[in-house]
Amino acid sequence: MEHHQEEKEEVNFNALYYLVGLLSGLFTGAIIDKGFTWIFVGGVLGLLTTVLFLQVFVRGREEH
Repeated sequence: MEHHQEEKEEVNFNALYYLVGLLSGLFTGAIIDKGFTWIFVGGVLGLLTTVLFLQVFVRGREEH
């Protein structure tokens, strides 16, 4: 009979963080109401904020 070892799988939430950042940025750009260009700019800024959050706060938490 085989011994099955239960391995704890790490769940990667990076895609969820990127989606939340993108949608928040798009929504913020739409709220500004200056035109469709700002919706795109808001989306890019939301993604950049997500990258900063993942690289600084989430990655740093794993090291401690």
